[in-house]
Amino acid sequence: MSSSSGQRVPSYQVAAVLQNQGPKFSFETHKLAIPTINPQEVLVELNVTGFCGTNISLACGYLGPCQTILGHEGVGRISAVGSSCTSEAATVGRLVGVGWIRDACGSCRVCDSDIKDESRCIEQVFSGRDVPGTLARYTVVPERYITPLPDRIPSEMLAPVMCAGVTGYKALKVANIATGAEVYLDFENEDSLRSAVLLKTEGMLCSAIIVCAGAASAHEQALNCLDYHGTLVAVGIPPPASNISLHPLSLIGYGIQIVGSIAGDRVDIAEAAEFVRKELVKPRVTKIGIHELENYAGRVNELDGKLVVRLGPKVG
Repeated sequence: MSSSSGQRVPSYQVAAVLQNQGPKFSFETHKLAIPTINPQEVLVELNVTGFCGTNISLACGYLGPCQTILGHEGVGRISAVGSSCTSEAATVGRLVGVGWIRDACGSCRVCDSDIKDESRCIEQVFSGRDVPGTLARYTVVPERYITPLPDRIPSEMLAPVMCAGVTGYKALKVANIATGAEVYLDFENEDSLRSAVLLKTEGMLCSAIIVCAGAASAHEQALNCLDYHGTLVAVGIPPPASNISLHPLSLIGYGIQIVGSIAGDRVDIAEAAEFVRKELVKPRVTKIGIHELENYAGRVNELDGKLVVRLGPKVG
């Protein structure tokens, strides 16, 4: 297979393939055919992909059926362009990211009305759930959802931005938080988180709290620490059987708002990548080869850095 520029694409690729979806899942490295592209798609040769906690939830079956190739934090270059692609973004050699949102229609009532939120597109397609993900050397991206990334930044620094980084950044925007934290508390070391917050802030509670933990108790504790007209931003997803216990009076009396925040769109990714380009953010990463994934997949919460999987001989 050759791209429109004459760049040669090999006849097969290496991918980490999910086996036995469920609590005893595993990954095996297989040689697979290179995916073919339709006229309005591009083929991306990935350098690296991050390995996100959502992959564990998918592999365990907590989020329903999924693809056997997971992954949604890919970074690489366009290697082939479909015959009907006309946009400037669809250029062989362009550095792009492949995130959780693989495609959005741009024309449904959520994308193209006053809401204008492609991250919740009614027809959206998710990497690793609806289409094969980024734990493979090659993947296919619709021309309309190409996500360009800044050049001259190591790919392993950009991969964490594609899901974990942009999700955190988007949550900050949703919470309308303009400054960084001034007080740090470890909830595991506090008998009463609310009392600890009041002590450290001289009697003040929080104007906004972003809950990243996938536990119902974390959301409940957060509600108890919000000030008048505070905002709870829900990001972490508890297990499906978990329920959050609250009484409406706490919302009514304090004027508290609860809002959900999902992975950011292409604009959010571009903004988040700028923090890395300007070296205002430098992700800590643990780099491994694709053949090592099986040994690391179950340890993502133990690592001192984001797990980034090399998909080719070089990172860049």
